[in-house]
Amino acid sequence: MKWQSAALAVALLGCGRGSDDRLQPVELADPTPARPEPAPEPARPPAEGPLVRRERSIMSTLFQVSSFGVEEERAGPLLEQALDEIARLEDVLSEWRPTTDVGRINAAAGGAPVTVGPDTLAVVEAGLEVSRRSGGAFDLSWAALRGLYTFQPGEERIPPIADVRARLALVDWRQIHVAGDTVRLGRAGMAIGTGGIGKGYALDRAGAILREGGIESYMLFGGGQVQVHGLRGDRPWRVGIQHPRDPATYIGFIEATHGSISTSGDYEHAFVDEEGNHWHHIIDLTTGLPANRTMQVTLLAERGMYADAYSTAAFVLGAERALEMIRDAPTPLEAVIIDRDLRVHTTPGLGDRLVMRVALDERGRLPGDPAFGGWRQPASPVAEGAGAH
Repeated sequence: MKWQSAALAVALLGCGRGSDDRLQPVELADPTPARPEPAPEPARPPAEGPLVRRERSIMSTLFQVSSFGVEEERAGPLLEQALDEIARLEDVLSEWRPTTDVGRINAAAGGAPVTVGPDTLAVVEAGLEVSRRSGGAFDLSWAALRGLYTFQPGEERIPPIADVRARLALVDWRQIHVAGDTVRLGRAGMAIGTGGIGKGYALDRAGAILREGGIESYMLFGGGQVQVHGLRGDRPWRVGIQHPRDPATYIGFIEATHGSISTSGDYEHAFVDEEGNHWHHIIDLTTGLPANRTMQVTLLAERGMYADAYSTAAFVLGAERALEMIRDAPTPLEAVIIDRDLRVHTTPGLGDRLVMRVALDERGRLPGDPAFGGWRQPASPVAEGAGAH
């Protein structure tokens, strides 16, 4: 299968803003002529109908749930139930709370297995699958690095080299052992973190509640990720693509009637140090430094937890290796990857669901300055291959 390479950017439309990406509610007029819909397609609600929305701060971000075509009296309570489910999962999956399943797993690292519930088991098993298929570019045990870096404005911190090396030795997905309904971390000091997969799983569960309640057309948003199902009136939902160096510019959008779309970018939770080095929160676990092969990845998957985890892995791997991983994945994945030269690489399965709104240059690059005001990647302070697995 031949992979396409073209330069474009992705930002999410029809949703709210979360803590992980620069996402704003946007509805774009379709700049293309009408085209036949793929078959089979969901039953179409009326072109005009009620759009009902609820939102709540959960998991340290804003979650929005929206339905189309169902009256407020019936949709409102179901949207609240969906948010209740996300809140319940925070009490199960958060690594910040000692009483959750994940908190108990981390507290017992190096010791006895911990019995967990089905939600935790599903997230850990999916996380291990993506860890294995990405060669550790996504690693569920990343949380051993927690606290090394600080990205809050005014509190920025770059860790000492020795601290980075010591913590990297505790990051190894192969030391996460699942047996029956138990999870065990093989070494003391290890920790798993669900920040790169748990929000996607929460969107999966919230969507299931809406469908069980009879809502077939909805959009869910939280933590830089969108989940859609059905139609927005007489057309698919549109998830926009933002320029990674120009937050005011949407370069295109993806049309979707089913699935989850996650964006990973180097412009959020980021700062520039006094020497002009660009530090951001997506860490290459072979070096302990910010990953530097990619500016932005937008990835579409059938399930939210896979979109969440695979978008992180693709960002770390860079375009060429990421496209190989996507091609070989057991679940269907599509992606738009913008490399550090603003060149855009896309998977062929996106087809006419991807609508560009900016022109690319002769090398398939977006307009703009890749350096973003003189930013540059910091030189590696860690020995080559340290912590690699």
